[in-house]
Formats: sequence, C-alpha cells, structure tokens
Amino acid sequence: MNDAVLTERDGDVVIWTLNRPDTRNPISEPDVIEALEDAVAAANADGSVRAAIITGAGTAFSSGGNVKHMRDREGMFGGAPAELRQGYRHGIQRIPRALYHCEVPTIAAVNGPAIGAGCDLTLMCDMRIASTNATFAESFVKVGIIPGDGGAWLLPRAIGQARASEMAFTGEAIDAATALEWGLVSRLTEPDELLPAALDLANRVAANPPHVLRMTKKLMREGQHQSLESLLELSAAMQALAHHTEDHHEAVGAMLDRRPPKFTGR
Repeated sequence: MNDAVLTERDGDVVIWTLNRPDTRNPISEPDVIEALEDAVAAANADGSVRAAIITGAGTAFSSGGNVKHMRDREGMFGGAPAELRQGYRHGIQRIPRALYHCEVPTIAAVNGPAIGAGCDLTLMCDMRIASTNATFAESFVKVGIIPGDGGAWLLPRAIGQARASEMAFTGEAIDAATALEWGLVSRLTEPDELLPAALDLANRVAANPPHVLRMTKKLMREGQHQSLESLLELSAAMQALAHHTEDHHEAVGAMLDRRPPKFTGR
C-alpha cells in the first residue's frame, strides 16, 4: 500500500497529507509522485468531491527534492543528461501536470517550510493559506540547479515578475508575513488553527454547486493562455450547460425564497 500521501475525507472535502515527515516530505520520490497522481485522478472521478486540501505531516510542508539523492546522483538525479531530462519529464513534472488538471479547487495548507519544489507545490494549488511557522524558498540556485518542476511559470503568476525574480535569483527564504504581504498566501493562522482554517475555506468553496465549481476552475485555467474571444466562446458553451442543471434552478429558487440551497450535483 502506498502511504506516501494520506487521504482523508471530511464531508465534501478531501485532505491529502504528504506523509514522509522524517525526511521533511520531499516530493521527488516515485511513491509520492504516484500517490499525488492517484489522489487527483480519484478526486476528478468522484463527483461528490468539491474541494481538496494539501498539507504536510510533521513540522515541514515539503523540502522539495531529496538533496542526499542529488549528492549521490541516485533516483531521478542519476544518469546521463538525456536520462536526467527524461527523469524529470516522467518523474516530478507529473505533479504539476496532475494538479493543473485537478478539476476541483485546491488549497495548500502550508504548515512549515516549503522549499524548492515544495514551494512550487504550493503554487500548483489554487489557494494558499499558511501557518506563522511557514517559510517559502525558490531555492534551486542554492543547490546549483534550475526550477525543474514549473516554478519559473508558476511563481511570477502568483507574485509578479520582480518578486519572483528576487526569490529565484537569490534562493533566499521569505517568512510567512512576507508571503502574505507579497500575495503568495491569502491569510496566516497560528499553527494549531491552520487545518481548521483550511477546512473552513474549503467548506465555503464546497457549499457551491459542484459542476459549476469545476467549470469555473476550468475557465480560470484556460484564461491563463487563451485570448478573450476564445474564452468568451468557451464561457458561453459552459454557461448553457450551467443553466440547465438542477443546481442552477435550486440556487435561484433558494435565493428568491431566502433559504439555504441544497445542491445535489445534478
């Protein structure tokens, strides 16, 4: 059984916990990559899942890559250049692809240091909240490599080119307060309040019609690279579907009746 990522269900929300606390939850190992892929695939296939939270076991969110394996040139860090390239493409790069195509809104609950690929993992999520113990470092230059998991695409979109460049070119960590100021996270909590706060946010998301949530996320993803005209066409097509869902009629009826809606995903 693959226990690299623990999955827990809380109502309409699924919680994914990186479960390698002894090594600070690196995500470069095959079992973690496979577990995250499987978790996303399961959520995509389960219409009752309306939001997902990613967090880390222990004191760290994720240390990113396994530095000892880098030193020893083991695993994905071993082999000739052509083999290393394929190792990245068919290894850790599967994580940003999986999370990019995760159909439900995702929240990173950053409980501690998020370093290198661990920092980028938070950026792969739609929303980020952090403990006051959290730190963030786009630290690849510190170990003489580049962001190999999409960080150069993700980070500027989250905090802008200038601040992303500062993080990537210095490799230095920023604390939780700076992450909040820079817009890397949307809120901070005390350590013991992090998961409850993440669940509160997830439940406020999950309170909305599930099909509309998934379509809205798809539109926001497509809007990152499509023209306005293309996105308007896609929006019109999706809107036609939304208008014919039972949940749309329930939402309108509940609003007019001034009562809480009951969404069924139909």
